[in-house]
Parts: sequence; structure tokens; C-alpha cells
Amino acid sequence: MTGKYLFAAAAVVMLIICHPAFAADGPPPAKVKVAPVGQEEVAQTRTVIGVLYYERISNISTELAGLVESVEVDQGDVVKKGDPLVILNTEILDQEINFQQAKLKQIELRIANVEKNYKRLERLYGKAGVSERERDNALFEYENAQIEKQATQATLQKLKIQKKRSVISAPFNGIILTKDVDSGSWVQPGRQLISIGSSEDLYIRAPISESILQYIEPGQQLPVTITAFGKELTGTLEDIDPVADMKTKNVFLKISIEPLDLVAQNMSATVSVPASAKRQLSIINRASLVKFQGKDFVYTVKEGKAAILPVNIVAYLGDKVGVDNPYIVPGMPVVTEGNERLRPDQPVMVGE
Repeated sequence: MTGKYLFAAAAVVMLIICHPAFAADGPPPAKVKVAPVGQEEVAQTRTVIGVLYYERISNISTELAGLVESVEVDQGDVVKKGDPLVILNTEILDQEINFQQAKLKQIELRIANVEKNYKRLERLYGKAGVSERERDNALFEYENAQIEKQATQATLQKLKIQKKRSVISAPFNGIILTKDVDSGSWVQPGRQLISIGSSEDLYIRAPISESILQYIEPGQQLPVTITAFGKELTGTLEDIDPVADMKTKNVFLKISIEPLDLVAQNMSATVSVPASAKRQLSIINRASLVKFQGKDFVYTVKEGKAAILPVNIVAYLGDKVGVDNPYIVPGMPVVTEGNERLRPDQPVMVGE
């Protein structure tokens, strides 16, 4: 029995070895996709490190003294305009509102009574012994009650405004930067409770050498990478600071970016800025790039095999890059998919 099993195992091994897929020299061709190299007139770029900041920050305080009932947010929370942030206890305020409302009803009852009395005396004035003084006193009581009603209404309106403002809300869409209060705290008017940065006013402040300022124009679209997340996006150059750094002579760019969640003020961001006049560069997709020992390479296809070529990137253009190597020419096929597992001289099969 043992001999039969050994013979069967040997037969299986022979079949595997003789299979066409294994009979060929080396592994089968790697399936890849390629794209032709393009050409554009673009400027060389330089990468600089900037910092994120919220241009619009509100340090929120209270107009009222009171006990904090609850704090509805924590540091780092994203909030919408009108969302409650801090709620003050209004128990005493509610009692005062109830008192003023009851007082107003009493005044309205008195007004109805003195008005009725005044009109009666007005009709009888000059008759039935009603003197001018009696009529004038009735008119005074009526007008005085009207004034008292207006004063009570004003007091009641003020109390209602105070109650409304006991709920401190977000003034705009943003992110909570600091939280300086907690429930149970007694707060005074003017004390900072919450700091909120506007998510719609998120900018990057990036330094550049004054020597490349000539290539910078407001409105330019600049590639940006948020360092912490590796998130790539496009920023818009809004302005240039009018004062250069005294020591380095660097000038600072103000770059607006789209609202982002989970970003902190003073996080770093990498920005690609123009650093030369425009010139003709070969353009390749960033997906074509492979890293080896910290340098950039691309694969092309020659005679059905992968050929690796070093590239010198001089411009970052979103999902593309510009290179100035003379052997990277327009129309050359470079591998865009499947390049992460390729090896030089490996057979390849180009797919659609």
C-alpha cells in the first residue's frame, strides 16, 4: 500500500511540473495598464510647509450671571449654527417671569376699571355735581395705569430676552476649539466659556521665499496635502501678507481650503507653489510613481517587459506630476496599474 501511495504522489508531482504554466521560464506575465505620457506648459513647483488656522474665531461668553445647568459640547465637536453650547439655570428667572405676568394681568384689570370710571365721569361732567377735579383725577388714574402696563410689559420682555440668552448657541458652523466651563459652575458676564472656529473660514498660512513671489498670483489653485491624514485637496490663493518676515524675508501666503472635520488649529500642511516661469514638461499620472530607496521611478514597457526609469519631479499638479527627464517623452507608455508588484525585466501583459 505504501508503494502505491508513493507512486501516485510522484505522478502528481510530475503532472504539476509538466503543466505549461510551470514549464515556462519564471512566473507568468504580469497584467498591467498603461497610459501615455503627456506634455504641458507648466511652472516648476516647490513644496513649502504651512499651518492651518481658523481666520474667524469667536470667544463665546455670557451676558448673564448664573449657574451653568449643562454644557452641550466638548472640545473638538463639530457644531452647526444655532446649536446649543451652554445652558444656564433659569429657575429664579422663570419665577420672576411668572410674577411679572401675574402683575400684568392685575394692571389690565385695573385699567379696565379706571377706564370705565373715567368714561362715566366724563359723561357726567358738568352734571350731577361731578367736578372737573374728579374727572381729572379719574383721567390721571387711567393714564397712570397705562404707563404702568407699558413698564411691566418692558420688564417682562427683558426677562424673556434674558431667558432666551440663557441658552448660548453657536454663532456659525464650526468646531469647538476650547471648552473653559462645566456644569455646576457659576459664571459672570464677559467670562469666556467656549472658543469656536468657523469651519467655513479655514486657511493655510504658508511661507515662501521672496525670490518666487513673482510667480504667485491671487486666485491660483494650489495642491495641498494635510500632513496628519495624507489628505490631498486643492486650495485657493486668496491673499499675500503685506509684511515679510524681518529675519528670513519670507512672505506668507493665505490659502483657503474646503471645510474639514477633525482638523486642529496649527496642524501642518504641505503646499506646492509655482517657483519658475512656465515651460514644457512631460506629464505623468501620479499613480505611475513607485518609490525605491526614497526616490521616484516609473515603469514603461519595452519588448513585452517592464523597464524601470528614474524621474525627476519638478511640478505637482493634483493627480499628475511634471518631470523634466529627457528620456520621458510624450506618448511613451507608463504603467499606471499593477506597477506596485513589478520587477525590472519582468514580462508584462498590457490590458485595456
